Amino acid sequence: MSQLNLFIELTRLKKPIGFMLLFWPCLWGLTIIYDFNGDLKKYFFYSFLFLSGAILMRSAGCIVNDIVDKNFDKKVERTKNRPIASGQISITLASIYALTLCAIAFLVLINFNNFTIIMAMISMPLAFTYPLMKRITYWPQLFLGITFNYGLVLAWISISNEISLIPIVFYIGAIFWTLGYDTIYGFQDIKDDEIIGVKSTSIKFKKYPKKFLYVSYCIFILSLILIGILMKFKFYYFVLMIFPTMHLLIFQIRKLNFDSPSDCLEKFKSNNFLGLIIFLNLIIAKTI
Repeated sequence: MSQLNLFIELTRLKKPIGFMLLFWPCLWGLTIIYDFNGDLKKYFFYSFLFLSGAILMRSAGCIVNDIVDKNFDKKVERTKNRPIASGQISITLASIYALTLCAIAFLVLINFNNFTIIMAMISMPLAFTYPLMKRITYWPQLFLGITFNYGLVLAWISISNEISLIPIVFYIGAIFWTLGYDTIYGFQDIKDDEIIGVKSTSIKFKKYPKKFLYVSYCIFILSLILIGILMKFKFYYFVLMIFPTMHLLIFQIRKLNFDSPSDCLEKFKSNNFLGLIIFLNLIIAKTI
């Protein structure tokens, strides 16, 4: 039982925000490509597969991240008690866990068409080298965005078996969404990060963070509007855009207190709700 609790802590299964931020782009991509006039069984089945994949890969990613960052985590107040950093789980056992999770994720992946499988495998090196980026660049959040939102493209090609401009535009916009919310997340540890020498957009833009967030989120909002135009959505999609826009620009940025780690965490977690809002907008636009 103690090992099970350590495994749950290691994979952050008690913190679903991580895998939900990985899942929402998948669901968005699946929703905009799916023909809702037909049988919905495939839509629900693929949604389940993408959710399973998000949980499995996010869990494996957390383990790899903790292995790579174990010496850094020991020096950060928020992370010093993580199972690997505190020595409660060995690197060998953690590696076995990660490989097992990846193997199960592959069993999920093979349910899709060959193009989706190939495209997913291509992204693997980036997914597992992301933890190293904070050592060499102030833009690790950009690499996280490229990795975390890749499921949007995979979901599109899982149905269409081809790529097009629409998922690419949406994907690029979603990268800026991640760039924004993970910058907010990074402000929790900014003091410790500066001391130990790791880099982030939170540190790079600490003198004018709100300007950076406004730019990032406005690009994301613009991509959502452009998607509506390319998909020829009806006018009410654009009216409903007021809700994610207000959430991003007013609640997340205007009301954000960068000096409060708890407020930064609250604003970061609110992106799960944002993902739901955007999904509802898309499902309404596609079905009504």
